Amino acid sequence: MLLAGIFFALMNVSVKYIPHIPAIEIIVFRSIFSLVFSYLVLKKQKVNVFGNNKKWLIIRGVVGSIGLISFFYTLQNIPLASAVTIQYLSPVFTTIFGIYILKEKVKPIQFLFFAISFVGVIVIQGVDARVDTFWAVVGIISAIFSGLAYNVIRKLKNTEHPLVIIFYFPLVTLPFALIVSAFGWVNPVGWDWGILLFIGICTQTAQYFLTIAYQNANVSKVASLTYIGIVYALIFGFFFFGETFNALAYVGMGLVLLGILLNMRVKQVS
Repeated sequence: MLLAGIFFALMNVSVKYIPHIPAIEIIVFRSIFSLVFSYLVLKKQKVNVFGNNKKWLIIRGVVGSIGLISFFYTLQNIPLASAVTIQYLSPVFTTIFGIYILKEKVKPIQFLFFAISFVGVIVIQGVDARVDTFWAVVGIISAIFSGLAYNVIRKLKNTEHPLVIIFYFPLVTLPFALIVSAFGWVNPVGWDWGILLFIGICTQTAQYFLTIAYQNANVSKVASLTYIGIVYALIFGFFFFGETFNALAYVGMGLVLLGILLNMRVKQVS
């Protein structure tokens, strides 16, 4: 999961470097790379690319696609650290959905900790003029569907190869992304191609490590490790894009992290 965090952070930075390329178009290129790479590796390993539990594989593709598309749009429209912080509400939703999908137990006190994290997002949205309500809501939608996706990955742990799960992601995403992007296509030029390729490599690698992690451990405990990404986001946002924040914005980010860390502590002793 720590390795996944590093590659996701590099992906986030890369997406912000090409703001003139629509987010949905970036997802087209990323999906093509992932689809081809996963297919070739699975064929080489003689694994059935379409898997066994097709129903849940398709569900994983759908919810994962919604989460990814909405996150890419927030990345392009608000500061890096704010986008990452809001999306990092996903462990809250991962834990809540885990109650119903995976039958994992949650203590009542944890809902107070979830509320602390939500307050943190409200603080960020309220004090940072660069984060309007619309993009904050899009970011929360991304977190909700990411939480669903992580639970589905865990549910598929005993039946599917990690790359089969990853294969369904672009398989479901690509047709929709192609149709939408056709209405506002922007031809990449020069270094755009190199950045798009790098995004594909980073996301494929990150998804592979993330899938292995969620297949082999309790979803809420694994989710807690994603929060090292906020450190990357703050550092990269400052050095690459000159993004700075006022004290209250840092307080909001701190509340998001505090709520999650308290939640993880309860899970460990329960």
